Amino acid sequence: MNDPTTGPGVIDVDIDRDVAVLTLRRPDKLNALDVATRVQLAQALREHGTGETARGIVLTGEGRAFSAGQDLRRTPTTEAEFLEEFASFHDITRAILETRVPVVAAVNGIAVGGASEITLCCDARIGTPATVYYQPENGRGITISNASSVLLRRLVGNHAMRIVLGSPRIGAEEALRIGLIDEVVEPEALVDRAIETVHAWTPESNTTALHLTLLRPLAEEVEAAFAREDVAAKASWESGVFTAGVAGFWTTKETTS
Repeated sequence: MNDPTTGPGVIDVDIDRDVAVLTLRRPDKLNALDVATRVQLAQALREHGTGETARGIVLTGEGRAFSAGQDLRRTPTTEAEFLEEFASFHDITRAILETRVPVVAAVNGIAVGGASEITLCCDARIGTPATVYYQPENGRGITISNASSVLLRRLVGNHAMRIVLGSPRIGAEEALRIGLIDEVVEPEALVDRAIETVHAWTPESNTTALHLTLLRPLAEEVEAAFAREDVAAKASWESGVFTAGVAGFWTTKETTS
């Protein structure tokens, strides 16, 4: 079913075998995330994360991309808008970590920047041979968000430094090896496998909600990461690095297209 609270054509919510499958449906824009979409996503996560309507959540994208991350066609023009951008990314992390059900990222294709960071707070990440992680922020004047400054290290340890500073494209095989994803399956099996994972983690008479609280990062640690990331983001804005980086991205894109 299409959930009317998320708006048509942006985020679809389907209940499949008691699991809420949230699909980013903006394939013509590689499922890029503007502020409105991020707000809708956080709302959908909270609505279906209580355990009352679904036993788990699967987050995926339509088409060849999981998501291209921040929609650079809608860049902020004021500091207030810029901070709102970051706040809306952070709130998706909060929404996921507050759920009482497992959240599984079904990473169907390339996951860029903030979108790749969203998957880091999910309880599992399942990919396909087409899965690619790419964090280009360092060369675009943008700083990382979503508490990824702690979540990325939590998953991949010292690999976090080269992933952020070097911005390599990390394919499925390497992502599996270093811990960015937990499993690789064929594309046609991706969502089914994610749903199966939710079912396996929510047996009858379970204590899953309690274990999620014990195994997920502490809220205090996440909020402290948000605060540090906000300081870094503000510095990038005030220095002009952010504006110059985004402008340089579009210049490069126009000359190579």
